[in-house]
Amino acid sequence: MELDAKIPAGPLEKKWEKRRSELKLVNPANKRKYEILVVGSGLAGASAAASLAELGYGVSCFCFQDSPRRAHSIAAQGGINAAKNYQNDGDSVQRLFYDTVKGGDFRSREANVYRLAEISTAIIDQCVAQGVPFAREYGGSLANRSFGGAQVSRTFYARGQTGQQLLLGAYQSLERQIGLGRVNMFPRVEMLDLVVVDGHAKGIITRDLITGRIQSYAADAIVLATGGYANVFHLSTNAVGCNVTAIYRAYKKGAFFANPCFTQIHPTCIPVSGDFQSKLTLMSESLRNDGRVWVPKKKGDSRRPEDIPESERDYYLERKYPSFGNLAPRDIASRSAKEVCDEGRGVGESGRGVYLDFSEAIGRLGKKVIAERYGNLFEMYERITGESPYASPMRIYPAAHYTMGGLWVDYHLMSNLPGLFVLGEANFSDHGANRLGASALMQGLADGYFILPYTIGDYLAAGRGAERKIDAGVAEFKKAEAEVRTKTKKLLSVKGKRSTTSFHKELGDLVWGCCGMSRSEQGLKKALARIPELREEFWRDVNVLGGGEEFNQALERAGRVADFLEFAELLCLDALHRKESCGGHFREEYQTAEGEAKRDDANFSYVAAWEYRADAPPVLHKEPLVFENVALAERHYK
Repeated sequence: MELDAKIPAGPLEKKWEKRRSELKLVNPANKRKYEILVVGSGLAGASAAASLAELGYGVSCFCFQDSPRRAHSIAAQGGINAAKNYQNDGDSVQRLFYDTVKGGDFRSREANVYRLAEISTAIIDQCVAQGVPFAREYGGSLANRSFGGAQVSRTFYARGQTGQQLLLGAYQSLERQIGLGRVNMFPRVEMLDLVVVDGHAKGIITRDLITGRIQSYAADAIVLATGGYANVFHLSTNAVGCNVTAIYRAYKKGAFFANPCFTQIHPTCIPVSGDFQSKLTLMSESLRNDGRVWVPKKKGDSRRPEDIPESERDYYLERKYPSFGNLAPRDIASRSAKEVCDEGRGVGESGRGVYLDFSEAIGRLGKKVIAERYGNLFEMYERITGESPYASPMRIYPAAHYTMGGLWVDYHLMSNLPGLFVLGEANFSDHGANRLGASALMQGLADGYFILPYTIGDYLAAGRGAERKIDAGVAEFKKAEAEVRTKTKKLLSVKGKRSTTSFHKELGDLVWGCCGMSRSEQGLKKALARIPELREEFWRDVNVLGGGEEFNQALERAGRVADFLEFAELLCLDALHRKESCGGHFREEYQTAEGEAKRDDANFSYVAAWEYRADAPPVLHKEPLVFENVALAERHYK
């Protein structure tokens, strides 16, 4: 079945304006009659909840953290893209659009990407008005820096804390609406199921993480803004709490899951240091503006980096990609780091690391300037490793980071389930097979501030609204509640011998090895054979500590790992079916003579959207990708 993305006709640059003029409206008095549930309070969720409440809708917002301020958006470091062209270096909406389509290896929708580029300029104005302290030039104008995959400076930043500062802007807007009584905020509450009534998303089932209470909430529309699923790899740059549960359980209720194998590997992460780790720490891509990446030319060279002369260093990104150098896109930079480490030229005790060296920049600009640009990142690195980047190069290695896959949505950000809208990293829509750095924050805020407030009204005005109110006491809610209670009791009753973490780590090691930076038919089939066995072992031998359902963090973690044990199979199935290489999806069987990703546009130029089947393999639905404004070309950054 081919999916209809509901993309408006007409010229690319007029599509969003045309669609906005066509959307049905809800008058201000009627907005008060509608209830909307927003799950997630990061940049996408907080901006959506605040904007919808400002418009007059009744909004309830749920997050499993103790405060919206703790959403994982806070961890974003480097910046947010926007085509303002303040540097007067040739940037434009068209160039940002093209860089994003090319960066995603031509596996994203033109219309969505152009809209994102178009809206980007308004995002900066919105955030400045909120008081976000973007870096500024001496004369007071907003500063920009470069990021991977672009040859212009379009990234706005607040030191190395951009995500935190943007989240504080959205958070204060949300808190204002909470204070006015327009948003009911539910912290420490986790969504455990979606409720579908007559084919429309009409509510959610939640668990209070303090009391253990299972409760139903009904509404006229549901918004999921719950982030990505990179923790399926166990070790990732994500917060430990990040999970797939909300969108995976929506998938099991009928929402299609699109492109799950499109996961991003970030090239600039502090290397793994031991089995005790629960997560990895990201070093911002912005560091590659002034840091130079290199390894020794000689295999097994264990000398200190200061003792290796320039003539014996391989600045491999500058050598392989002279036009972009150290700012090559993330997927390409990550694979290149893996290649040199596989050759035996990696650094550090494990040999799984490369140098990110600031000595040249410090000599050229001075330590004070580098400290102003990256001081907090340098401090973070020194606290974790005990090494000062001012004195010695950082050691970095790629790690699982952002996920471009997610629930399928149309141009209105609505899933194939009417009434279920999906924002930010939880949907698949804008990045194709590889996200350019500094575009995650852009998408989250565009979805929440500037797109959903228009498109959700069109759905509500179409007749699925206040005149057909659904009560949380109807049979569909009771059934979903019962299923959640049954699963919870089952987790507590197994009383096996293995910890949840041991299962998560084994799954993560398997998926990282078989479906991480590099994939092959042999490896994927190995994973697909082992994952069901591991899942069966989990339900037979997991030991969920704690005496019951009240305030039991072991129980909530076990539920999330149980979902990862199911989702990992879909991830690998999607990777096996896509017999090409594109962006972060690198199949070893499909590469050019130079080792670059080799697409198959004739057979795989589509979005792969999977439909859940309880007792059978998932069903594949395709959304063809049509390129009318950019020419399909081999992606290279030489």
